[in-house]
Amino acid sequence: MTPLEKLKAMKMPFAELKGVEFVEAEKDRVVARMTVRPDLCTLHHTIHGGAVMALADSVGAAATVINLPEDAKGTTTLESKTNFIGGAKEGTTVIATATPVHRGRRTQVWSTRLETEDGKLVAVVTQTQLVLV
Repeated sequence: MTPLEKLKAMKMPFAELKGVEFVEAEKDRVVARMTVRPDLCTLHHTIHGGAVMALADSVGAAATVINLPEDAKGTTTLESKTNFIGGAKEGTTVIATATPVHRGRRTQVWSTRLETEDGKLVAVVTQTQLVLV
């Protein structure tokens, strides 16, 4: 099973609720997309910061899952920091790309860049995942 097939087969209820679709997955890069729906917006039909953070968290966690050691039981987020740069209007698609900063035995750190389809930067998220053993 490829890493992308593994992610698509995983049950991630909150990611599914948000409409997250994984489109690429390798050990060093995971990409997902999410359409900005009205229920993910704040005032002025712009994506809510919590939706941005939740998308990044799902992608960083998924990246960790495909990089877990054989004896690991799973992962959970220890810390997450978001730098909000710009907005994304309702109806646009946000693309989240996670790349590794550190992959250790007990923790992994991922940087996720969120952009609109036309390349406008929305946010940069750095998150630390605990490897559960």
